[in-house]
Amino acid sequence: MSTAATGSSIVVPDGFVLHTENTAHLLLPASNDAFLNPVQEFNRDMSIACITAWSEQLNENKEAKWTEKMRKKREKEKEKFNANKKRKGPSSRRLDGSADPLQPETTDAEYQETPQAKYHPYKFTVLEALSATGLRAIRYAKEIPLLRYVVANDLSSSAVEVMRRNVRINGLSSPDDASSETTTVSETKPGTVRVTHGDACASMYSHRPENLRFDCIDLDPYGTAAPFIDGAVQAVSDGGLLCVTCTDLSILATNNYPEKCFANYGGIPVKAEFCHEAALRLVLHSLTTAAARYGRFIHPLVSLSIDFYVRLFVQVRTAPIKVKEAFSKTGTVYVCSFCQNFHTQHLGKMVEKVNAKGNTNVLYRQQVGPPCGEKCEECGSPYHVAGPMWMDAIHDRSFVDRVLAHIDASGDKYGTVTRMKGMLSVVKEELDTPFYFTPSRMASSFNCISPPLNSVASALLNAGHRISRSHAAAGSLKTSASRKQVHDVFRSWVTSHPVVMKNVPEDSPKRVLLAKEAQVEADFKHHPDSLKATENVKLVRYQQNPEPNWGPGTKAASGKKRKIAEIDQMMDEADNTG
Repeated sequence: MSTAATGSSIVVPDGFVLHTENTAHLLLPASNDAFLNPVQEFNRDMSIACITAWSEQLNENKEAKWTEKMRKKREKEKEKFNANKKRKGPSSRRLDGSADPLQPETTDAEYQETPQAKYHPYKFTVLEALSATGLRAIRYAKEIPLLRYVVANDLSSSAVEVMRRNVRINGLSSPDDASSETTTVSETKPGTVRVTHGDACASMYSHRPENLRFDCIDLDPYGTAAPFIDGAVQAVSDGGLLCVTCTDLSILATNNYPEKCFANYGGIPVKAEFCHEAALRLVLHSLTTAAARYGRFIHPLVSLSIDFYVRLFVQVRTAPIKVKEAFSKTGTVYVCSFCQNFHTQHLGKMVEKVNAKGNTNVLYRQQVGPPCGEKCEECGSPYHVAGPMWMDAIHDRSFVDRVLAHIDASGDKYGTVTRMKGMLSVVKEELDTPFYFTPSRMASSFNCISPPLNSVASALLNAGHRISRSHAAAGSLKTSASRKQVHDVFRSWVTSHPVVMKNVPEDSPKRVLLAKEAQVEADFKHHPDSLKATENVKLVRYQQNPEPNWGPGTKAASGKKRKIAEIDQMMDEADNTG
């Protein structure tokens, strides 16, 4: 048995290893009994920052409502006092002017306000439905100020055992769950982490009543979050936060398993370079359709494509009238199989109509379509259909500003702070329009030398279009220009950087692209807005692989597999001795 010094000494039993991340200390079995991926420290850091910012906003809203309620209460008390004073004034004296001994005499004293009650900050609750080692729950309990408690749940009995041990050594367990087996760290918050053993869906379904709902639900499964979404949208409180991770990008961000993607998320993925943004929109579509069934709607705060997974922070509210807008924010995408030209088709639209009385009514109507033919008008290749998916904004800029302000005020609290600032800075500037492109990929469609990113950005800005970067891919651009207008920029580029046509096959769609004339000649002169001020700040916008063979990690061994392995080992030993 060894001892490691981490603030206070923690006894490390034989067969265990000590893992420390920020403020949390974990004792993990040397055998892989509980799932932990150190690479996802960025995920946990970003989650703490976003939940903290959301909880502060939630508390401010509740305080504003409480203050308004108190103001109305004081006004009502003052009005009642003045009414009583006016009513009692003439009757406090007799007709001859002498005081009436049976009635107290009123004075002209001003209204004295009762001592004002003090507002107590709102403490919120969290459910981490798939907690594994408990690392995330422990960090939430230690690092989020307004947290009341977090329920850390897991189906695996071995994971629950690991969680209970880790909660104890961090001083976060309930008093009746205290143990002298390990030494706890200082500055504890007993009872802040409540460990439960059970099915995640069953736990969420049991918390559907309004008085039992969680303010925040975190879904961070190994693979898809699809099986847990229906329960989550019902068990989160009105105005609550859903934090959702999906690591199955082989399904979400490729076209290898469209049937599986449809089964999980209710939509078909795209086969294009902007597949990672489409993956975010597919998950949002799954969330909005699940919420709509129960008269609820979603408001995306931050939607991130990170490394090998997507992470979304979505606010859920109850308002049946807003649910009607969901189909107008949903649509399909027609994507060219060669040049990746695309057209979006919203499923519905909202039409405002003024009646005879001058009142404005909102009507919900089907959309007219399709927006294009069977063949791409740019290169002649066939279109493929993707979706339906979320077609509205995927970020809330005001919320991103709040998260960035929190990170700036936190100093070096987070281990991945430079990357957090970098990614959120790109997200803050990102256009709401779908989708992005990379000049290098588009240049390959024209078989030409790739123009510099700044040259393409300047050409689009000089033509009056808006541009931004995309957090989902390095070297990418989003623009308000149509794909045809972007192609014209490359046609203008080709005039000064000719293509060797003998290298282009006769039947290639590239020849169709090159044969068209640019309707507007692009101006590649440097535009001052092509490089934003944030480009000069040393931030990590696009992460390089932090370690060899990184990825979603290896799923924790189940009890059944472990028993089979033990039996196999015993049989091998018996054979060897025999």
